[in-house]
Amino acid sequence: MNTMNSYNNYLYAQQSFQKSLELMAEAVQGEKEDQVFYDYLLSKAPTQEQKDIITRIRNDEIRHNQLFKKMYKELTGQDVVIEKEEEFIPPSTYQEGIKKALFGELKAMEKYRVIRQGLPYRYYRDIVFEILTDELKHADLYNFINTEISSQKTSVTTQNMTPDELVMHTEFLVKEGLEDVQRGINMTHILQEFILMGVLVGQGYSPEMAYETVEEWERTGESKLLQQSKRMSS
Repeated sequence: MNTMNSYNNYLYAQQSFQKSLELMAEAVQGEKEDQVFYDYLLSKAPTQEQKDIITRIRNDEIRHNQLFKKMYKELTGQDVVIEKEEEFIPPSTYQEGIKKALFGELKAMEKYRVIRQGLPYRYYRDIVFEILTDELKHADLYNFINTEISSQKTSVTTQNMTPDELVMHTEFLVKEGLEDVQRGINMTHILQEFILMGVLVGQGYSPEMAYETVEEWERTGESKLLQQSKRMSS
């Protein structure tokens, strides 16, 4: 009976180890796509504080990727085979990108727990525990950003701004509008969107939050007229 139990334990340990290796190889896929995703978030982040947070998370993730590759090489004697990269599809809004990143961290934590469980040496389990701790910290930081974005809706007053201060305050919207023109979006849709954003700014929304709100109205179908004008030819 003891021999049978030992054999079963051996099989379970081997299966868990193989699963850890599979998930480790899976964890380092999509490296280039991840980089483009972080570049997207950094280009849309409305404050230097949020840019700094995303930069720190990106640097941590680069280090995690290197650690997983190193562990895989040491445990198997082989390099991870990187599969074909998928094309990056930008999120509909900055806040949707933050939410995607947040859920990505939570999903990664589940995967890394399984990896850690199947590793045969404490040295490697300690490394994965450190990575897990970072992922938990990242989830908290993304949640902080998401909460901050939501709280910005009524945090800005424009009542006492001079005309020039208002022009400077709305530079973000001007930049986004010009990018839409370059993308070939029809002028009716652009004018509808950015006039709505101006109305929201007047109500106390930050320009960034006004942009996110109007984009979400279009994406979710809350505004059927925006969806219709988006489909019009230029």
